[in-house]
Amino acid sequence: MATGLLEAIELTEAQFNRISQLVKVNCGIDLHDGKKELVRARLAKRLRRLGFRSFQQYIEHLRDDPSGTEITAMLDAISTNQTSFFREAEHFDCLARNVLPRVAAKGGKRLRIWSAGCSSGEEPYSIAITVAENIPDLGRWDAKILATDISTRVLARGEEGVYEAACVEPVPPILRSRYFTFVETRPQRLYEVTADIRRMVHLARLNLMGPWPMIGPFDAIFCRNVMIYFDKPTQSRLVQRFWDLLGSGGTLFVGHSESLTGIRHQFRYVQPTVYQKL
Repeated sequence: MATGLLEAIELTEAQFNRISQLVKVNCGIDLHDGKKELVRARLAKRLRRLGFRSFQQYIEHLRDDPSGTEITAMLDAISTNQTSFFREAEHFDCLARNVLPRVAAKGGKRLRIWSAGCSSGEEPYSIAITVAENIPDLGRWDAKILATDISTRVLARGEEGVYEAACVEPVPPILRSRYFTFVETRPQRLYEVTADIRRMVHLARLNLMGPWPMIGPFDAIFCRNVMIYFDKPTQSRLVQRFWDLLGSGGTLFVGHSESLTGIRHQFRYVQPTVYQKL
């Protein structure tokens, strides 16, 4: 009864606009493209958990929370975190075929890659596996992958590094046998990313709209299926910041639903959704 009552709570246009404004200010996501019902449905769970009977009460709670804890919880609830291992496989082919040989040719045995918007860890672990497969003397390298996301919920899952069988299905069987171990078979089959791969990846919460504590330079940045949620001015600022953080010859990977068309930038086009800093 209570759940049904909550689901019927109205989200007025003014309330939606206020929440959209808070989201955009805090993380850059633009919700004004038919997202009102999505916001209402996802935040209804927060209202139920907090015992609120209206969105106005919830907005007042957000306003009166100086810690920002509820803003973080709200962004967790609203964020879409679709990902999979080796998603958009040609990017990992490009990493293996072009990026890693270029870095190796420098002779410094130092590798830095950033997965910006890493969700629950599948992307950075796929990057780490690609690195392990293509650098024979990896033990002599200083290779690190930074993986960041705004959602504490998905980062916690990435830290665990444990995935259901359906999640690891895209991983080729030979790689699955090398870089995953069984941790449980009942009630469902679970796989854990091996310790050597996990050690290469550092997961941390980061708001792309806020300060970036890392110094760089990075050899590659993966920011895929993230910028689609931002307006063009926000995308332009983000792309410039990526440029500043990449080293000479560094590569930017964006999602297949994205491109830098319509954005002023200095990158060289390599192939669809792949760009290089010269």
